[in-house]
Amino acid sequence: MQKKEVTIVTHSSGFHTDDVFAVATLLLLFEKDHDVTVIRSREQDIIDKADYVVDTGNSYDPDKNRFDHHQEGRAGQRENGIYYASFGLVWKKFGENLSGSRKAAEKIDRMLVSPIDASDNGTQFLELKIPNVMPVDVNLFTLIFSPTWKEDTKIDDVFMVLVGYAKVIISRFIVSVTDSIEAEELVINAYNQTEDKRLVVVNERHPWLEILSKYKEPLYVVYKNEQGNWTIKCVRDDIFSFIPRKKLPESWAGKRDKELEKITNVEGAVFCHNARFMAVAKTKEAVLKMAEISLNS
Repeated sequence: MQKKEVTIVTHSSGFHTDDVFAVATLLLLFEKDHDVTVIRSREQDIIDKADYVVDTGNSYDPDKNRFDHHQEGRAGQRENGIYYASFGLVWKKFGENLSGSRKAAEKIDRMLVSPIDASDNGTQFLELKIPNVMPVDVNLFTLIFSPTWKEDTKIDDVFMVLVGYAKVIISRFIVSVTDSIEAEELVINAYNQTEDKRLVVVNERHPWLEILSKYKEPLYVVYKNEQGNWTIKCVRDDIFSFIPRKKLPESWAGKRDKELEKITNVEGAVFCHNARFMAVAKTKEAVLKMAEISLNS
């Protein structure tokens, strides 16, 4: 059976992260069951004939699959004030279908889509606190790969290479967010079943930070790490903050192995980070002893 042909058009010449990711989203949706052609052009007759148009065409009409945001009046904004760019407009229509649920689509919008849209629309959402250090901007993705003034590189070829990278990133976000949503109830159950809610034990490597930061009691989380050891980590009030509710003891900072065992009097203590937000032990019994010491310090 012959695949249905689909044409996606975006503008030619320079590109930004939003049009790269908008095209990548459409490809993830359609390329399995369709014969998809991506065209980079500003010619109106080519735009008019396209099945999907992103970041060009001077029109936002989701029913007709037109996803531009450069026209007068723009194309709407989110409740948080971030205006939609082409990635956000495409994700707004197709994100739930692609990610598998509305909850996943909304979470990916917050984590990935909104920052890209904000940057493309000139919205400053990063605060520079360290002088003379350039913050990592989401458009770094395209700024680094765009041909320089000295390079004789076909920009359309570069665009499609970046679209391939973007497809991988979006796919990984979908897997990560979907799995984290599945783990939420398991983490909540672990919290609910814990008698002393200052210390929550999560037996698997379930993502716990976003969930447990919403509860006031937890100070530490214990879990088995990917190396087979056990980790204790400090809970923070905010997933965007690096300030622990209660740090591990000061005397542990940077200590390892025998030295840490001597200071803690815990056999099997392995390491404590200099910033005292996490420590590692060889066994669950050992890390729970370290947690008890920390709670009572």
